[in-house]
Amino acid sequence: MDVELSTRSRQILEAIVEDYIATAEPVGSGSVARRHALPLSTATIRNVMANLEEMGLLTSPHTSAGRVPTEKAYRLYVDSLVALRQVSRDEKKLIIRRCREAGAGLLGILKETSRTLSSLSNYMGIVVAPSFTSDVFRHIEFIRIGSHKVLAILVSSNGTVQNRLVESDTEFSQTDLITMGNYLNELMQGLTISQARKRILEEMHTEKMQYDNLMLLALRMTEQAVSGEGDEIFVEGQARILDQPEFNDVGRMKDVFRAFEQKGQLLKLLERCMSADGVQIYIGSESPLSQSAGVSLITSRFVTSSNTVGLLGVIGPTRMGYSSVIPIVDYTARLVSRMLAET
Repeated sequence: MDVELSTRSRQILEAIVEDYIATAEPVGSGSVARRHALPLSTATIRNVMANLEEMGLLTSPHTSAGRVPTEKAYRLYVDSLVALRQVSRDEKKLIIRRCREAGAGLLGILKETSRTLSSLSNYMGIVVAPSFTSDVFRHIEFIRIGSHKVLAILVSSNGTVQNRLVESDTEFSQTDLITMGNYLNELMQGLTISQARKRILEEMHTEKMQYDNLMLLALRMTEQAVSGEGDEIFVEGQARILDQPEFNDVGRMKDVFRAFEQKGQLLKLLERCMSADGVQIYIGSESPLSQSAGVSLITSRFVTSSNTVGLLGVIGPTRMGYSSVIPIVDYTARLVSRMLAET
């Protein structure tokens, strides 16, 4: 952010942001002087605050003589003022223990990670699993569960399992389904799920190759099985948002929850976060959740043993404790990457 501030102005802005994060109350010059022991008179602090307001870094609520930080102030604070604290030994032990207790399965680890992020931050924890379609295909199996219903079980190379219910106009015997599975396992071996889907579509539209009816039906059923959305998203701690005083207003509360009602919509909003390395901080209107006023997002990518990418992070008010949440998100992402590299 291209904002030039004097040392005095930076100290006062930092004090106001940190006081507002702690109290959610507009901050006056008197409280800045008392809490931060600055060698400045309240009159001097007021003058600096007025200048910061003119620069768009502070705003004055109508009901108070104090000031509150703007999104621009939070961005400046995060970029150049905040002092990040270290993740404590107890916090590290807690994160490690909970992730290990979740078991070796990918989705179990990620679900527990979202709970842990919520618990440690006291905001919402969110984890987006790596896209299933980018995993390498290992095995497909069909199980007859009704006269015209078949359960397709897809297994990827990292052990992730997806179950898809497929309906067919044709009634299959279990022997037919085993034959179909054997054919498809040979056809798709070594491909990613997305490549396997492309291969199936190509085979279905190839005029040069002649398939008997059973193999053609196998291709059609598998196309249904692999075309669905494979991404998993875990959100924990939505109710914690309600504990924040800025969301006491019913209208704002509805705005926040509307963004989380549809996980598919939330996933699309988070897709752009996947392309950035390291910890990313989206404040207010910068966030892909920008239709929810006053919400910020801190994210970091993690990587699996097969080099597929997932996302984890914390959603909270713009008045969130950045100094503690940023290192927690960073540490957790690095830990999850190490754990998944071992699975």
